[in-house]
Amino acid sequence: MKIEGGFEAEALRILRGTPGMTVVAEPRGLDRGVDAIIRFAGTRATVAIEFKHRANAATAWQLVQYARANPKRPIVVIAGETTAQAREILGDHNIGLIDGLGNAHIELPGLLFHLEGPLRESRPATTGPPTKLSGKAGLAAQALLLHPDRGWQIQDLAKDAGVSAGLAHRVLERLEEEAIVTSKGTGPKRVRRVANRTALLDLWTEENVERPTRTLGHVLAQTPQQLITKLGTNLERAGIDYALTGAAGASLLAPFVTAVPVVDVWVTATAAPDELRHKANAEPVTSGQNVVFLQAKDDTPLAFREQAKRLWVANRFRLYGDLLLDPRRGREQAEHLRREVIKF
Repeated sequence: MKIEGGFEAEALRILRGTPGMTVVAEPRGLDRGVDAIIRFAGTRATVAIEFKHRANAATAWQLVQYARANPKRPIVVIAGETTAQAREILGDHNIGLIDGLGNAHIELPGLLFHLEGPLRESRPATTGPPTKLSGKAGLAAQALLLHPDRGWQIQDLAKDAGVSAGLAHRVLERLEEEAIVTSKGTGPKRVRRVANRTALLDLWTEENVERPTRTLGHVLAQTPQQLITKLGTNLERAGIDYALTGAAGASLLAPFVTAVPVVDVWVTATAAPDELRHKANAEPVTSGQNVVFLQAKDDTPLAFREQAKRLWVANRFRLYGDLLLDPRRGREQAEHLRREVIKF
């Protein structure tokens, strides 16, 4: 495959480092406003080129919107680094990609060019890193997701998310830069609104990756539903705050045709492992568990929890994010939850 065009230096370096691709640099660019020409199998296609130093989920959704507004010419993104979520979004919307991590995917009539780089994520930006949507900042993102049609002032977001006004301000500034929120007005009366809730959800799930402490247990129960009910009832009676997540939580909000072999449950960060098992009437085990107690550094995973069938369940966005990380058919259940409950 050959690509011709007037590329800036960094884009040219990425293209030249892509196996199977011949690059012809045109210093003066091409005629008729064409960004680049791709030649293959005796034919050619003109494409629009977008260069990004780094592309995350929010960047990908900006490019999707651009592609929808300019449907006549295929788009190829050249990026120094991309996240896995960004690559998935671009691929789903037939936007070509070539990055400096060794990934490439261009699909045109008569052409399928695909490369996968090493299994590694893009590195965080080294200059001026934005406020990452994890931990307390992730609470602000979830508050916005739960009320996407609301107009937000800084103090309102800080109050609803339980974070400082300074952090709420930094989150809103980051999201405005990512074109996820828009603003109107100035000063204290400035109001922000979510402009792209799909991009917000994808960016939050991309950046909010928990590494919880896990305590294993086994609770006697005849059926998965009995196990879920018994566990929630025992924790509630003991005064331990909890939120069911994973397949168990999904089974209460959006039942999916799959087994629930293990119940994952977020519990308050202050509870000791032995206390958890004792209050939940669970036996300690090193294998064969049917309950996993999850604890973060604080109680942010319990924020905005909701009730279903008299049991506490992680809020739908937290539940969606947890399912995406579950190797036990979690992605299928996450997509089902997003389609049936989240609906965007």
